[in-house]
Amino acid sequence: MLKSKRVSKKHKPKQKHLIGTLGEKSLHSALKKWYARPKDRMEVEVDGFHIDLIRRKLLIEIQTTNFSSLRRKLMTLIEKHPVRLVFPIAQEKWIVRMAKDEKTRLGRRKSPKKGNVFHLFDELVYIPGLITHPNFSLETLLIQEEEVRCDDGTGSWRRKGLRIADHCLIDVLSQRTFRDPSDFLALIPPGLSEPYSTKDLANSIMQPRRVAQQMAYCLRHMGAIDVVGKNGNSLLYSVSNSQ
Repeated sequence: MLKSKRVSKKHKPKQKHLIGTLGEKSLHSALKKWYARPKDRMEVEVDGFHIDLIRRKLLIEIQTTNFSSLRRKLMTLIEKHPVRLVFPIAQEKWIVRMAKDEKTRLGRRKSPKKGNVFHLFDELVYIPGLITHPNFSLETLLIQEEEVRCDDGTGSWRRKGLRIADHCLIDVLSQRTFRDPSDFLALIPPGLSEPYSTKDLANSIMQPRRVAQQMAYCLRHMGAIDVVGKNGNSLLYSVSNSQ
C-alpha cells in the first residue's frame, strides 16, 4: 500500500483546490499520486468541474468505476480541452478482512479472480462514442490492489455480511492507451476470420460471451466494425470500411 506524504502547513494547497478530494477513496488518491509528474497540478477547477490532474493542457481524470456518471462532464470538457480518462483494472487482488472496529485485521487471502483489459468494456458501454473525438483518450492501468472488507454485518449476503470499506493500491503492472477506434481493434486477435459473431469473438479473446457482446457494442458505436449479416439469430461483424 502506498503511503501518503505529509503536507506541511506552509505548503498546504488552498481549500478551493481540495474540494474534489472530499470522501476520496484510498485507491483513487494513490493512483493520482502515482500518475502525477512533478509539474502536474492536482484538483484544479476547469469550466466548473474539478479535475484530478492537469499536465500542461491535458486534463486527466482517474475513474475507478461508473463511467455513466462522467458522461456530461467529459462531453463538456472535450469541446475545449484534451482529456484523458484513466481506468484501473485489478489484475491481481487480495481480500483483507477487518473486524468491526476497522482496526483489527482478521485475515488476508488472494482472490481467484483476475482482471484484464477486456474488463474495460463493462464501463465503456456508457461512453463508446467519445473515443472518436480528437480531444479524448482513454488509458487502462492493470494493477495489484487490496480490497478491504469490514465484518460489521452490513454488507451483501453474498459476502456473508462483509462490507467493502476501501480499495488500496499495491502496484501498477502495466499501462495501455487508446486514442482512436483502431487502438481498440488491435484487441481483436488477427486470426479471427470475418465475418464473425460475438460467440466467435468470445472464443478468440478467451472471454465470456457477455464481454464479447459489450466489446462488439462499443466497437459498433465508435464506427470500428459494422453489422454485415446474420447467422440465425446472431449478428455478424466485420471491420468497418472507414478503418
